[in-house]
Amino acid sequence: MSETRIHPETGKSLRRDVRQQTVRVGSMSQVVNVPGWYPDDNGDSVHTGADLKASNEAYKSLRDAYAKHVRAVRKKLGLTQEEAGHIIGGGKRAFQKYESGATPPSDAAVGLIELLARHPDEIETLRAFRPPFKERRLANPKPSVASPAVPARRGVRTERKLQA
Repeated sequence: MSETRIHPETGKSLRRDVRQQTVRVGSMSQVVNVPGWYPDDNGDSVHTGADLKASNEAYKSLRDAYAKHVRAVRKKLGLTQEEAGHIIGGGKRAFQKYESGATPPSDAAVGLIELLARHPDEIETLRAFRPPFKERRLANPKPSVASPAVPARRGVRTERKLQA
């Protein structure tokens, strides 16, 4: 007779077993055998830290591999991190995080990265949806810190007349 225990929240009977779990990062995945306490159905299971060691290691490995993949795709396209962030979305800092493995890309970014990995010529299609990179920086200058012509008073609306 196998050892059983009761789930602390659902009250279901759990048995010690090993089941497969798919770990995913970006477009990469790996199937891992995960020991734990499982119900007879697909309900909630209970795991110890030792039970999750294999899936945690698989996640770290995939995260590092996908970070290298993102960097390779960006380099293949001849983009800087800032340009890639502009075209794919998320900004320069996002690509720094993707390529260091600190943060996985969003599902939308993964889709665009994988599209560009398979069809690098589509970079021009994506560029067409965004203003040119250098022009965008000039088109959105930081607002100047000029003092208003009429000092604003708290709680009082004032109208300013524009002079031609």
